[in-house]
Amino acid sequence: MNRPVGALPSETPARPAARSLAGYHAFFDCFNAGQYFEAHEVLEPLWLAVRGRAEARFYQGLIQLAGAFVHWQKGRSGPTRALLRRCREQWEGYPACYAGLDLARLRGQVADWLAAVEEQPFKPWKVKAPRLEPPAN
Repeated sequence: MNRPVGALPSETPARPAARSLAGYHAFFDCFNAGQYFEAHEVLEPLWLAVRGRAEARFYQGLIQLAGAFVHWQKGRSGPTRALLRRCREQWEGYPACYAGLDLARLRGQVADWLAAVEEQPFKPWKVKAPRLEPPAN
């Protein structure tokens, strides 16, 4: 069945397909280890596999979140802020839990990180290293 790009799937997956599960979990492992660029890299194949479908926005948001923290580590407030806003926009319309991830909690974390990056002057070292709760197994 074809769905318009941007429309959410009527049935949200409990988790990614088995062939992609390792990459999905590796994203959280890398992110929580502070390896944000690597987190982006391991998730990109999953995003490309569903590009053009509604679930792609979910993965693109996670990739943008990792990208935001690549810039955070370098003290770049502008790109950090832009990518945090974009990832939040990608998840608009998604349910509180999607692909086993507590997306409601993650949205709250993004709001907190945005508040921290909007403080002037931007002091990334004052914020505890971000951590994502991995999806439920």
